Amino acid sequence: MSKISYSIKKKEGALIKDPVTLVKSYPKMHVTADCAIFGFDDNELKVLLIRSDLELYKDLWSLLGDNIADDEDIDSAAYRILMERTGMQDVYLEQVKVFSKPDRHPGGRVLTVAYCSLLNTRHHELMIHDNEIHWHSFSSIEELAFDHKEILMECYSWLQKRIQEHPLGFNLLPEKFSLRELQNLYEAILGVRMDRRNFRKKFASMKLLIDTGELEADVPHRPGKLYKFNFDKYEKQKNNWTGIDF
Repeated sequence: MSKISYSIKKKEGALIKDPVTLVKSYPKMHVTADCAIFGFDDNELKVLLIRSDLELYKDLWSLLGDNIADDEDIDSAAYRILMERTGMQDVYLEQVKVFSKPDRHPGGRVLTVAYCSLLNTRHHELMIHDNEIHWHSFSSIEELAFDHKEILMECYSWLQKRIQEHPLGFNLLPEKFSLRELQNLYEAILGVRMDRRNFRKKFASMKLLIDTGELEADVPHRPGKLYKFNFDKYEKQKNNWTGIDF
C-alpha cells in the first residue's frame, strides 16, 4: 500500500506534502467557549452573568466566556473559564451548540462553543466577584452583549428539553420537598402554568417519590406532605426511563 500524503493545491499549482506546512497554510480563526449557567433559587430560574469589559458593549451583561488556547481541549477550556470566573468546582457542563455566523463578533471571525449547566445556587457559592458577576432573574433579561441573548435562548431550550428527559431537577430541591415546591420548579424552568391535580397524578404514576410521613413547617399555607426522590430506584430503571411529558 502506498504511503498516504497530505496535500492541497496552492494557487500556483504546487502541492504541499508536509503536514506541518499544510496546517500552517490554513486560515486562522479564533475559537471561544461561552457558559450559560442556570440556577434555581426562591422558586425562580436565574442565570449567571458578568459585566462586559468591551467599550462597544458598555453597561451590557454577557455570559461567561473566553478564548480557547491553541494547546487546550475545548471541554477543558470551558471548565477553566468557569473556574477562573467564579471559583466554583464540581459543576457539570454539557456542550450545546456551535455558533458561527461570520459577523457575530466585532473583532472578526470567531466561533463559539456554548456550554450549559443547571445547579443549585445554595450548593455552589460564587468565590470570585470580578466584573460584578452575579445571578440575574432569567425572565428579566432583555439584551446581552455580542449574540449572547441568542446563545442563552438556545441553551434555555436545551435545558427545557433535558429537564423532561432526565430527573436532574430534583438536585435543585432540598432532600425533602413538597409537591408544591416540585411544581414550582418545573413551572419556572418550562415557563408554563400547570394544573395542580394533573401534575401530581403524573409524578404519582412514576412511583419514584417516597412519602417521608412528614409535613412542611413554618409555611404561610396549609402544610403539605414532604417527599424524597428515589434515586436508587431510578438508577435501576433509568434505561427504561421515558422522561416526563407535560
